[in-house]
Amino acid sequence: MRYMGPFPAKSTVEMASEINMPGPVCLIENSDQELVVKQEALDILSAIKQPVVVVAIVGLYRTGKSYLMNKLAGKQKGFPLGSTVQSHTKGIWMWCVPHPEKKEHTLVLLDTEGLGDVEKGDNQNDCWIFALAVLLSSTFIYNSIGIINQQAMDQLHHTLLRKSVSELRFHVCPNLQYQFNLMSLQISISASTFFVWTLRDFSLELEINGKPVTPDEYLENSLALIKETDKTPKNLNESRKCIRKFFPEKKCFVFDRPADKTYLSKLETITEGDLSKEFVEQVGEFTSYIFSSAKVKTLSGGLKVDGPRLQSLVVTYVNAIRSGELPCMENAVLALAQIENSAAVQKAIEHYEEQIKQKVQLPTETLQELLDFLRPIEREALEVFMKNSFKDVDQMFQKELKDLLDARQDAVVKKNIDVSSAHCSDLLQDIFGPLEEEVKQGTFSKPGGYFLFLQRKQELEKKYNQAPGKGLQAEKMLKAYFESKEGVAATLLKMDQSLTEKEKEIEVERIKAEAAEAANRELKEMQTMQAQMMEEKEKSHREHVRQLAEKMQQEQRQFMAEQQNLLFLKLQEQERLLKEGFEKESRKLQEEIEKIKSSSSSCTIL
Repeated sequence: MRYMGPFPAKSTVEMASEINMPGPVCLIENSDQELVVKQEALDILSAIKQPVVVVAIVGLYRTGKSYLMNKLAGKQKGFPLGSTVQSHTKGIWMWCVPHPEKKEHTLVLLDTEGLGDVEKGDNQNDCWIFALAVLLSSTFIYNSIGIINQQAMDQLHHTLLRKSVSELRFHVCPNLQYQFNLMSLQISISASTFFVWTLRDFSLELEINGKPVTPDEYLENSLALIKETDKTPKNLNESRKCIRKFFPEKKCFVFDRPADKTYLSKLETITEGDLSKEFVEQVGEFTSYIFSSAKVKTLSGGLKVDGPRLQSLVVTYVNAIRSGELPCMENAVLALAQIENSAAVQKAIEHYEEQIKQKVQLPTETLQELLDFLRPIEREALEVFMKNSFKDVDQMFQKELKDLLDARQDAVVKKNIDVSSAHCSDLLQDIFGPLEEEVKQGTFSKPGGYFLFLQRKQELEKKYNQAPGKGLQAEKMLKAYFESKEGVAATLLKMDQSLTEKEKEIEVERIKAEAAEAANRELKEMQTMQAQMMEEKEKSHREHVRQLAEKMQQEQRQFMAEQQNLLFLKLQEQERLLKEGFEKESRKLQEEIEKIKSSSSSCTIL
């Protein structure tokens, strides 16, 4: 694939940041049977920080898909309609517009090349395009001509659904030990994708057994299973089962022929007055429904997809296809989680460092004072991580964050010591510098000079102790300074002729006792600081455990909601099967229902 690695910002981003795309751009180019992600489209997605509602449309070529997508964009022109039997849209084209009804949301429209184009010669790319449209969208539209009959369902099933599964499995994964998990894909789609079937040039009356029905009822009736006999075709119900299984939530729209044949090639230029009144009303109902009902693209765990996340999904899926792997939603989510969690760690660290710059003034007078400042900052940083992370398997990224925060804390503690030491060193020089000069000038080199020196030293020590802002190294630096000047005091003591030898010996012992007492205080202070650091590490650990527990509970609630929604859809399908008289199929579905209940129970226990 031509695109690899990170996503650099380009000039197109500025345009997209205001969601002001004048027209669609190619997202995935289908060139010479090769899928290529286009950088321009990725740059646009990278700038969209809002949640995205992704609507994709597929169908056989020349069925009028692009016209509906232009209407959803609120434009007459945009996606090329084409006016001949030749397909115009190649690959997948994207148009991002402000959502007309959901504030601070972006509507992402994906128009796909026509499937089954005879000019391609090879329909392998059809299954790629279809699979990508399903996996990327939150609302998936299948557009076809005429009525829903066995042929139409078989086209959707065999040409699209079955090929998207079986051909990808055998073409991409010829090794049988790497099987495609159909149930996993089905759960992924049913949990996140709404299916809309649009029927173009529909000319029949919507009646069943002489009673008028809605398009939705017509769709459900068309998908009803048929009792099979020895004379019915084999696997008659396979298409119906597959569509019902993959898309438990469905909607149907029918459209009259838009205009006379003379106008059909001019849909981009003619006014609504030249179109069928019924067709205009039907298009209005369709767009209104999509605007109000199409949901935000959401991944398992309730993670709402924005532009950068959609960008990552696109790249991951296409890379998988090109590298011979399966474009699996689970794998894409895990790949996205790696990116998101790495970014979440970085955001948390940046918040930590920024808050330290704003709130922590070094040096602090005590270590405890500093730790009291750092604790809420670390809690906030952890909250930033929890807000932006998801699917952190085995808490790998949280552990990485914990190590980084511990290292940052240690660095701040060390810096606090260094700043205090530097400040105290300067202060000692300023205060005791004059005393050193007096010693050099011989002021104390006389009888009684030693005690005069001590008096002067004590006065300056008092001045030093009263000076504010020295930090926790104040006593240690003073002790170190006095130790560096012990030779001066010893010389003055020895030279002082007013003192007897006995008095000098007593003074030496006093000095030793003071030094020993100071050393004991320093040792106790170090032990206290070590205990404080250990206690702080324990508090930090408890905070990480607390926030992780809260996040796991939140994720469990989200999982339960997803399971309940899936269970509701399965129960609805089971009820329909029983009404249709298919008890065997109902029992098979009951096994899936029991698995869902079991997984929900396991989650609750955990």
